[in-house]
Amino acid sequence: MKPVIALVGRPNVGKSTLFNRMTKSRDAIVADFAGLTRDRHYGDGRLGDREFIVVDTGGFEPTSTTGIVKEMAKQTRQAVAEADAVIFVVDVRMGLSGQDHDIARYLRTANKRVFVAVNKAEGMAESPLLAEFHELGMGDPIPISSAHGQGIRSLLDTVLDSFDYPEEDDEAADDGAIRLAVAGRPNVGKSTLINTWLGEERLIAFDMPGTTRDAISVPFEHDGKQFKLIDTAGLRRKGKVFEAIEKFSVVKTLQAISDANVVVLLLDATQGVTDQDAHIAGYILDSGRAVVMAINKWDAIDSYQRQMLERSIEQRLAFLKFAPLLQISALKRQGLGPLWKAIADAHASATKKMTTPVLTRLILEAVQHQTPKKVGHFRPKLRYAHQGGMNPPLVVIHGNSLAGVTESYKRFLEARIRAHYKLVGTPLKIELRSSENPFDPKGS
Repeated sequence: MKPVIALVGRPNVGKSTLFNRMTKSRDAIVADFAGLTRDRHYGDGRLGDREFIVVDTGGFEPTSTTGIVKEMAKQTRQAVAEADAVIFVVDVRMGLSGQDHDIARYLRTANKRVFVAVNKAEGMAESPLLAEFHELGMGDPIPISSAHGQGIRSLLDTVLDSFDYPEEDDEAADDGAIRLAVAGRPNVGKSTLINTWLGEERLIAFDMPGTTRDAISVPFEHDGKQFKLIDTAGLRRKGKVFEAIEKFSVVKTLQAISDANVVVLLLDATQGVTDQDAHIAGYILDSGRAVVMAINKWDAIDSYQRQMLERSIEQRLAFLKFAPLLQISALKRQGLGPLWKAIADAHASATKKMTTPVLTRLILEAVQHQTPKKVGHFRPKLRYAHQGGMNPPLVVIHGNSLAGVTESYKRFLEARIRAHYKLVGTPLKIELRSSENPFDPKGS
């Protein structure tokens, strides 16, 4: 699982700027959940081939007992509880404050790896001002400048070196099992659905041992296929009986989605499509996962409400239009057969093998059917295509002047490939690679 790094510190020390540096984006909030906007933001980061999740928090005043500051402190404590490591951000210009000491005291009790990042220290790597931060007793302070991007890489190297990243061939340990996650807001019925599945299958299931950042993963078989259920609902073992507790953790949801082959996005028919649903759906899409949408509690609404709900899904989740939409009742065990078929179909589509001759023929036929628009003096020329990856499928198209291919033409090509291979429930990525055109003064 991706490690989770929380940024903690008093107000205005530069945590959000550091967050944007670590996620390489100004709008890197991938899960800005309702009610948490002021307090916790989640983003994906990467250094080389090492990926991680960053949590940005509001200014932390651990001793506050009233109002919004108390709420922010609560949110920060939650972020620390979810994290595998904490970057404690301080400000070299302001020096060490009583508030910094309060935060340090709290972090010592949290029993997490803590790294002290001394911000606004551009050009001050050797400054004696850094020495006072040794007083915190949390190891060597690391000078950085979030605003200027200085020291960020060495800070990340230090933090990430403390984690064991799995080797590439660790994937083989899955024995071909389909990794399945059920994601959704609290109380949409994730636990009920999981318990129904487990009860139906009379599983021999067990908790995987490991640290807090290992998701609980339940191996089981359905219809001759091996699955691993990656839990986001807080599944716990109690003796030999599973107890599912609907305990919502944003981090666990993001980790489970990243780790899955197929995600079931569970929606609540009685609640409609909320901002949280749209955020989770967006993260599933960004992760490139195969996805099936299931509307739970379908039996609890009338025909007018059903019509309005389907319209709302079409509008708010239009970017998942490739995903099948099923109506179920986890409690009454209705619609579960079609749901399993949709999961199997989505996984088969995400791992579909596409041969170069067939892809090339599809592309050339598409061009005959509809030629790409001319750009300046040149018309994009599509020559051949091959598969560049799976889960999600990636199709690489080679040719000349392909920078001029419009988004709508890419969608047209995608539709042709989808129709031929009957792809459902998986995103499909198209990458265009131009060869040099000797007659084009700008290159390709």
